[in-house]
Amino acid sequence: MLHRLTRVCTHCVSRRRGRLLFSIFNLILYAVAGLLVNVLLLRFWMQAVRVRPPMSVAEFTFQLTDWLVKPLRRVIPGVAGYDWASLIGALLVTVVATLIGLQVWSGIAPDDVLVQSLLRLIQWAIYGLMFALVLEVIFSWVNPYAPLAPFVRTLNEPILRPLRRIIPLVGNVDLSVFVAFILLQIALTLVARFLFPGA
Repeated sequence: MLHRLTRVCTHCVSRRRGRLLFSIFNLILYAVAGLLVNVLLLRFWMQAVRVRPPMSVAEFTFQLTDWLVKPLRRVIPGVAGYDWASLIGALLVTVVATLIGLQVWSGIAPDDVLVQSLLRLIQWAIYGLMFALVLEVIFSWVNPYAPLAPFVRTLNEPILRPLRRIIPLVGNVDLSVFVAFILLQIALTLVARFLFPGA
């Protein structure tokens, strides 16, 4: 009886340890994939808004993504002035990360892996937009003339311009960034609801 109880306890400890290791692995996986995806999305967005990045940003972006974007450009040409290779590359990285995260390699293959990948891609894109908005607020308060400030403002302009048309200044304070952040937070909540339906 004691031997059987010991085996059960050992099995439970092993399962908990396995879940912990898997959680740590997933955390590292999605952190690395999320960073790469957001850099790819930044590369796509920079060309979409026709902004010339500072040298440090350009070097970091291109060195981190050229290995994927350049081969994709051979089969995915730019159309209408958009860098589709970077966008497709972001989707591919998300699909691979989702497949690994869902343990497809061990035989668990969900039918909706593409939907899960698209939702996670949208989630990471929203995080990137929120980060850019936070940067703009920091620059406007701390150092509006910082070298990166005009670059960040240009990235955010397509998002903030429609809001500035309908939201008036309140005491010379621009509330469009605040409203955009709230809207993105709502969108993030909706995406998370579909991405983690049981949560």
